[in-house]
Amino acid sequence: MSSGTDLDEHLSLLRRRWLLLVGCVVFGGTAGLALMRLTPPSYTATTQVLVMPVGSQEPANQVTSRQREPLNLDTEAQVAQSAVVAERAATTLGVETPEPVEVSVPPNSAVLWISVTASDATVAADQSRAYAQAYLTNRRESALAALSEQQRAVLVKIKQVNAAIDAVIKQLGGLAKGSAEHTIASQRQSVLNRQAAGLALKYDALRTVAVTPGTVISQATPPSAPGSPSLPLYLGTGLMAGLLAGSAAAYARDRLDKRLRTAADVERLTGLPVLSDLSSPREPGVAHELACAVVAVCPGKRLLVKALPADLRESTQADQVAVSVPLTVLDGSDVRDLARADAALLLVGLGRVTSDQVGAAVRQLARHDVPVIGVVTATDALPSFVPLLEPRTHTPLGKLVATGELEVAETTPMQAMHPRRPGQPT
Repeated sequence: MSSGTDLDEHLSLLRRRWLLLVGCVVFGGTAGLALMRLTPPSYTATTQVLVMPVGSQEPANQVTSRQREPLNLDTEAQVAQSAVVAERAATTLGVETPEPVEVSVPPNSAVLWISVTASDATVAADQSRAYAQAYLTNRRESALAALSEQQRAVLVKIKQVNAAIDAVIKQLGGLAKGSAEHTIASQRQSVLNRQAAGLALKYDALRTVAVTPGTVISQATPPSAPGSPSLPLYLGTGLMAGLLAGSAAAYARDRLDKRLRTAADVERLTGLPVLSDLSSPREPGVAHELACAVVAVCPGKRLLVKALPADLRESTQADQVAVSVPLTVLDGSDVRDLARADAALLLVGLGRVTSDQVGAAVRQLARHDVPVIGVVTATDALPSFVPLLEPRTHTPLGKLVATGELEVAETTPMQAMHPRRPGQPT
C-alpha cells in the first residue's frame, strides 16, 4: 500500500470523526487560555556584566576569548549562581531568601547575563542588580585574597634566598681566593643574587596588580511588560495538545466503533470483498458491471441474497436489470432457500449494520455450507440488478398433480423478465 493511500485513510478517518477532533482542539485551546489567565504574571530583569581577568596574566595559557586558564566564563557563571553570592545579595537587599538567579553566557563573549524573574518588575530589577554587585564583590575579594597569598609566598622565598646569600658570604670569608671552594661559593652567590632579584621583581609586580573583577555594562531596569505567561506559547501548546488528544481519541473511537459506514470499513472490519458500492450516485453501467461480477464469482446457479438489516428491501423500489442473468435468485422467504443456495450475496446498509452482525450472518451461512461471494453496499436501496421478488403463490400438491404442473421448472423474477426459449436450460 502506498503512502498516499495511507494518508487518504488517515484523513478519511479524521473526517469521519471530525466532531470529536474539533471538540478536543477547542477544549485544548480553551484550557490553554484558562491556564494562561490563572498563571500569575512574572517579570524578568537582566543585568549584563563584563568579566575581566584578575591577577597576573600568562600569555601561554590563553586559548580562546571564552576559555582561558585564569578566566573561564562557564565557571564564572556557576560562581554567580552559588550560595555565597546569593547570601551576599540577600544581605544587600535585606531579605532572607532572594529569587533564584539565572546566568547565561552569550557565545564568543566575555559577558554574563544575570537574570532574575519575580512577580514584581521592580523586585526583579533590584535583585538582578544586587546579584551582579554581589558577584563582582565576591570576585574582587577572592582575587585580592589570592594576590595576598601569592605575595606572602614570594616574601617567604625572598627571605630564604637572602638567608642563603648571607650564609654564602660568610663562607667566602673563610676560603682562600683562587681555590676551588671559593670559586664554587662565588658562583652560588651569583645564582642566589639573580634569584633574589627575580623574586623582588615578581613581588613588586604582585603589589602593583590592579584587581578589576569586571564592570556592569547594562543595568537592569524594571520591565514594562511581563515575560510570562505568553499567549502564543499557552494557546499554541493547548491547541497542539488538543490536536494530538483529538487524533488519538478519533483513532480509538474509530477502532472501537464497529458500525460500517463506508465500503472500506466493510473490507477492513469483515474481510469480505465489496463487489459494488451503491451508496454514492449511480453511474450508467454500474448495474450491468455488478451483474457480471456476481455471475463471474458465483460457484453455482442458485444465489441467496441476504439483506442486512432485513428492512433494507423495503426502503426503495429498485429498477430491474435488462440483462440475462443465468442465476436463480433466492431471497430467503422460502424455507428451502437456505438449503438450496449454492452461494450468498450480502446487501449491507451502510451506517445501519455493525461488523459483528455481518460476521454472525457469515457464520450462519457457513454452518449450512453456503459461501459468501461478496458484499454490495448501499444506503437504503437495493442493488438494481436484484429486483424485488414477488411473493410466491402456494398451490396445493393435489392440484399440481391433477393439472400436471408438478414437472414445471422453477423460475425467478429475473428469468420472468427474459422468457426461456425452447431448449434453453433452466
